[in-house]
Amino acid sequence: MWKNKNVWILLTGEFIAGLGLWMGIIGNLEFMQEHIPSDFMKSIVLFLGLLAGVFVGPLAGKVIDSYSKKKVLIYSGIGRTLSVIFMFLALYFESITFMIVFMIVIQISAAFYFPAIQAVIPLIVEDQDLIQMNGVHMNVATLARVLGTALAGVLLVVMNISFLYIGSMVAYIFILITTYSLKFDEAVSTTRGNKKNSSFKEIIPILRETPIVLTALILTIIPLLFIGGFNLMVINISELQGDPSIKGLLYTVEGLSFMIGAFFVKRITHYFKPINLMFAFAFVISIAHLSLFFSDSKMMSLFSFGLFGLGVGCFFPIAATIFQTKIDKQFHGRFFSFRNMLDRVMFQVVLLSTGLLLDTIGIRYMVIVFGVFSLASVIYFVLRHYRQTPHKHNVVEKDVI
Repeated sequence: MWKNKNVWILLTGEFIAGLGLWMGIIGNLEFMQEHIPSDFMKSIVLFLGLLAGVFVGPLAGKVIDSYSKKKVLIYSGIGRTLSVIFMFLALYFESITFMIVFMIVIQISAAFYFPAIQAVIPLIVEDQDLIQMNGVHMNVATLARVLGTALAGVLLVVMNISFLYIGSMVAYIFILITTYSLKFDEAVSTTRGNKKNSSFKEIIPILRETPIVLTALILTIIPLLFIGGFNLMVINISELQGDPSIKGLLYTVEGLSFMIGAFFVKRITHYFKPINLMFAFAFVISIAHLSLFFSDSKMMSLFSFGLFGLGVGCFFPIAATIFQTKIDKQFHGRFFSFRNMLDRVMFQVVLLSTGLLLDTIGIRYMVIVFGVFSLASVIYFVLRHYRQTPHKHNVVEKDVI
């Protein structure tokens, strides 16, 4: 795998783009903290961008399966680069409206870009290397997040917020250039002549025929209950503790823990069934959510985010590999767009709920509500899974990874 030029191009581009992405996100949080006092209104602004991404999801899936994935990456990269212009306008005019336009454009670009990346990975590495590639890819993205947020924190102290978005635009231009260097063979189904056969509705019967994929999709709700309110919780914990520097520390601890988890999970997938591992790490994520009840303590909040990072670092590579290996490649564009839509819808629900609950009952009781729901969901799906497959308890199954 490491001799594959495409792997290095993809990982290098992901790292540079990740730096720019997270510098921009920290800039967004800073801008909203200055101009939007209500947590619920902050969640509304984030919601509008995500909603635009959901609307274009079916189109994105069909386009990815009907046309060249490389071209999809290039055009969505151009859209992401140009979106930063609207944020410069938002800064100049101190306008929330321009920020919303920025969020909409960048999320529409992301609705094409990220499913296309997930569909490209199985085309550039062998199946036996997928879990390693997924883990490394996520680790590179996480390392970029840690360094990007740390760099953004330093730049905010010594420079104007606009420099964060300059850095973002430079990073997006860089990944656009690296995307042109990718070279891989695409299946016949991605050609223009097959676009009429790529119905988005074909995903539903495929999910019914592959129960492990459906279960994995449902389980992704658990980490999304934490991720959906991640940024708002970071802001709230910072205000609760009266310590602006805790924001960078929380991102750093969670990111480093994620990297450890993604490295660790490769070592244990040969000994346990993937679905059992997903149940276990979903449970860990639930405990991390509940432990944020003590978020007024600096050490406990860092512990909670670290535990969460470890859980999702193990959870997501397993889920990604199940999706890539159990779904036929000709459906990857539509499936990953469908998953992207599902994630965005859940993200929006959690985001709005987080903003509302933070304004009404506060972070300590909000995490109890979400944590109990997460824990109850894990227990329910575990019991449901083993009731439906009682004959498998004494059967050794072939590992899907």
